[in-house]
Amino acid sequence: MSGTKPPQQIEAARPQVQAPPYVQAPPTAALPPPVQAEIVPVPVPAPLPKAPAARLADKDEVRAALLVPLSGPQAALGQAMSNAAQLALFETGDPRFNLIPLDTKGTAEGAAAAAAQALAQGADILLGPLFSPEVKAAATLARDHGVPMLAFTTDRAVLGNGIYTLGFLPGSQVARVVGYARSQGKERFALLAPSNDYGRAVADAFHAAVPAQGGRVAKVEFYDPQSTDFSKVAKRFTDVDARSRGKAAGQPVAPPNFDAVLMPEGGTRLRSLASLLTYYEIDPGVGRFLGSLQWDDASLANEPSVQGGWFPAPPVAAHQDFEARYGKAFGPLPARSGAIASIAYDATALAAILARQAQGDYSVESLTNPNGFAGVDGVFRLSADGTSERGLAVREITQAGAKEVSPAPGSFTVVGQ
Repeated sequence: MSGTKPPQQIEAARPQVQAPPYVQAPPTAALPPPVQAEIVPVPVPAPLPKAPAARLADKDEVRAALLVPLSGPQAALGQAMSNAAQLALFETGDPRFNLIPLDTKGTAEGAAAAAAQALAQGADILLGPLFSPEVKAAATLARDHGVPMLAFTTDRAVLGNGIYTLGFLPGSQVARVVGYARSQGKERFALLAPSNDYGRAVADAFHAAVPAQGGRVAKVEFYDPQSTDFSKVAKRFTDVDARSRGKAAGQPVAPPNFDAVLMPEGGTRLRSLASLLTYYEIDPGVGRFLGSLQWDDASLANEPSVQGGWFPAPPVAAHQDFEARYGKAFGPLPARSGAIASIAYDATALAAILARQAQGDYSVESLTNPNGFAGVDGVFRLSADGTSERGLAVREITQAGAKEVSPAPGSFTVVGQ
């Protein structure tokens, strides 16, 4: 065996229309303009909520309720999200835009109570909640009142009919990294994923993205994410016994039947799986390892088995600028809270800017503008089925840290334009 150890604030992008000037609030800095690439969505029909009766511009006050866990085990994360939303309010809002932070306690019951309180106070839009059970509990109330929700979940099952997410869904991640691998000549793709809801969502995206990019699905294998020993699944996945039959006769081990393998995993499990694959005669330079946003981990620079691996990630510069502005206002972000806090910023900024535009509203048409919006984690757009599409970069893991090998797009290609 070969291995040894197994503000530019968020802006509605409308062609040929100049956005209104931003409100500049010191000490913030303007973000660099984004760059161009091509992403085309696949719309999925969904029942649509009623559009608001009047333009937001005609209202004396526009109210957005932020539903986050301000108490309980996730209170620190919820407070970071609330701080980020307040930063967006300061940088993009106007006197008519009112943000109402409400505590979900991190539970379904708490989220339902917070949503009820928000609607009783006349909220025009709900921002959050974060967790899937919270979103499911609050969604019924939002739909009954015809009030849209910009949630932060990555559970596609709770979306649609007026419930949207700004979370980073598997679809955009898989499509981006598979597309880059195809551009580098990879043709046969394998997937090694956990046997849970997340792993199955990745598998669905994988089965859609690979043929759409002109590749071929060679193998799909699932494993128990609670396991502590992945040697059996790794040996079966690599088919090392059959490939090694000629080794005794002095022949090299046959290559696998794939030249790229996607592992949407992080932390200890990723290290264990990647080490085992290299141990079972998978050369990462040939069977290139592909990852997910979970690979955005600086410590992976010290893991030899994933060196050269590619993974999708938001553009770095804009997010770093957001974190710097956040730090000046509130102090450093808590560890591993930056990605979630930035989503709360983008949701609030989007709600604020739609509220102040002359023709702005929270109708389906406005929220699902096919041109999308530019946020601190890159461009994104919402679909009528509630899913979000993200413009992501591709980065490669090296000993010196992750380096960008393909930039994130700064706009979406819209069919028919």
